[in-house]
Amino acid sequence: MESLYKLIRDCIARDSKSQRAFYEYYYGFALKTVFRYIYQYDKAADVVNDGFVKIFNSLERFKFKKGDADTERILMGWMKRILINTAIDELRKLQNSPVVVELPEYIWEQTDRCYNADQKILYKELICEIKRLPPSYRKVFNMFVIDGFSHGEIANMLGISEGTSKSALAKAKAQLKRFIENRFAEKSYAV
Repeated sequence: MESLYKLIRDCIARDSKSQRAFYEYYYGFALKTVFRYIYQYDKAADVVNDGFVKIFNSLERFKFKKGDADTERILMGWMKRILINTAIDELRKLQNSPVVVELPEYIWEQTDRCYNADQKILYKELICEIKRLPPSYRKVFNMFVIDGFSHGEIANMLGISEGTSKSALAKAKAQLKRFIENRFAEKSYAV
């Protein structure tokens, strides 16, 4: 854990080697987070880079207590919020549905160390199903279910009402339920 504190301190001090190590260590996490919003790999990679610039510029405001075992989890949550806001800003600029492409396989191999093999596969399948949702449902679903934002926060970030956020979430869940039911029905017939 001491190495994480040192890495953060060195990044705040603008040590380029530490920033590179931080970037490389968290790149897969960042790309997977952004890819749930931006489905063009090249554009998602650009958004991740923009997000890391924001992270490095505001890292000194990240509050952590030395010796806190949850520091990495808290750091990743803090970074996720910055990355999601950066992705949403990019979506506002694009104002259209992104082209859906797959992430390179090596990114999935860098899935967070706390997941076992089954969880990695389920995560990947869930992301593939979410990509099928209409963009407005997809954003709300990602923000509420996966990223843990409240409907009030979602409404504020996306410029919609809380009712619209709740409605989009309900429709997204219903559509995902149909996708999952259809997949299980297909698998039952295949067996």
